[in-house]
Amino acid sequence: MDPSKLPRSLRIALVAGLVLMLAGATLLAYRWYLRPTTLTVAVGSLDGEANKLVSAIAGKLTESKATVRLRLVQTTGPLESAAAFASGKVDLAVVRGDVGDLSQAQAVTVLAHAAVLIVAPPGVSISDVAELKRTTLGVIGVDTNQKLIKVLSGEYDLARAGVTFKPLLPSDARRALETKEVRAILLVIPLTEKYLSLLRSVVPHTSRTGPVMIAIESAGAIAEKERAYESFDVPKGTLRGSPPIPPDDLTTLRTSFYLVAQKTLGNDLIGDLTQSIMTARHDLLAELPGLAQIVTPDTDADAYIPVHPGAAAFYEGTRESFLDQWGNAIFLAPMIAGGLASVLAAAWKFLRPAETPSRKEALDMLYALGPRIRAAEYVPELEEIEREIDQVLRMQRSQPVGDDKGERAVTAVNVAAHRLESLIHDRRAHLALRQADQVGS
Repeated sequence: MDPSKLPRSLRIALVAGLVLMLAGATLLAYRWYLRPTTLTVAVGSLDGEANKLVSAIAGKLTESKATVRLRLVQTTGPLESAAAFASGKVDLAVVRGDVGDLSQAQAVTVLAHAAVLIVAPPGVSISDVAELKRTTLGVIGVDTNQKLIKVLSGEYDLARAGVTFKPLLPSDARRALETKEVRAILLVIPLTEKYLSLLRSVVPHTSRTGPVMIAIESAGAIAEKERAYESFDVPKGTLRGSPPIPPDDLTTLRTSFYLVAQKTLGNDLIGDLTQSIMTARHDLLAELPGLAQIVTPDTDADAYIPVHPGAAAFYEGTRESFLDQWGNAIFLAPMIAGGLASVLAAAWKFLRPAETPSRKEALDMLYALGPRIRAAEYVPELEEIEREIDQVLRMQRSQPVGDDKGERAVTAVNVAAHRLESLIHDRRAHLALRQADQVGS
């Protein structure tokens, strides 16, 4: 069926419906493109500090309407966080470099560096782990520190030296030292004032005597074999300034807390996340000094936990510019606009009423019907031609006559139509006579 023969109101309704569908689809696509992406992050720590910091960052991302948001999944600590990450239950996790399966992890940021400290009460004459013999070492966070215990035991053969390890809660550490249940305590903490103050409150001391910090002199050899650790010197006077504790730089091990992402997450997504985290860090630093520990991870190709390419692009300033990302779309925009213009033109042609041919065109249309009448072999063909003649005459009737020239044109059209009707009458008679002859024969 010819669309132009549909009622104009129906054509308008069809085009309006099409426009609304297109507009709705465009709006949905736009909102889908701009919708924030929410990533799940497993986080937990013995003292809840990691949860507090990540929660503050997540809140800031929501407040600033960042394109990437965070939803926290609370865990009991780095061990459970690493397990949730390794099983694919979360997109991100706060992990410690020496805990759990991190084979699928790629670093987004380093949240903090943490030093391995072995601290004994005043009066203990031990300067290095190698001097520990037949003693009990209290371990705060024993589940998290299983690998560390194994590494130290293997390097110094502590089992043969009669060293045993006793799990301790932070609240029980001071009592265990005072009652001599343990000779020293082992813990892994960031060297920030908050954690150093907690350590000072745990270890008995006086104004003249202070705790003893025990070195791990084989830290370099351990770090070469276990890349989760690095050799680190605790600066002189870190725990106390006068008299300084330690009295000189103290060799020990250090590991790091990372925010890691699954390898499958897109580069742009993690690039946006990294940028948003660093912006949030800057905005929240005065309120949460602990965020000062967030630093850039190792971007070398042989890093222990390789940095995610999206995060690396942000740190190295190689993220794609607007033109790099949208160059193809900008190039294709004129072609798309041309296609839309064609669609609009077709819609306009569909909507506008059929044009009334001029009287000259009407005469041409009528003259073209003569040969068809003469060639017609069946009466239905003649009936169709009659309908076309009627349609031309109806359209011409709606045109104003105007001057004498217009009247002459109307007369010419009517004469042509009359002549065609005569031809049709004669052709119909001819066909009837032929049919009668065929029946008689």
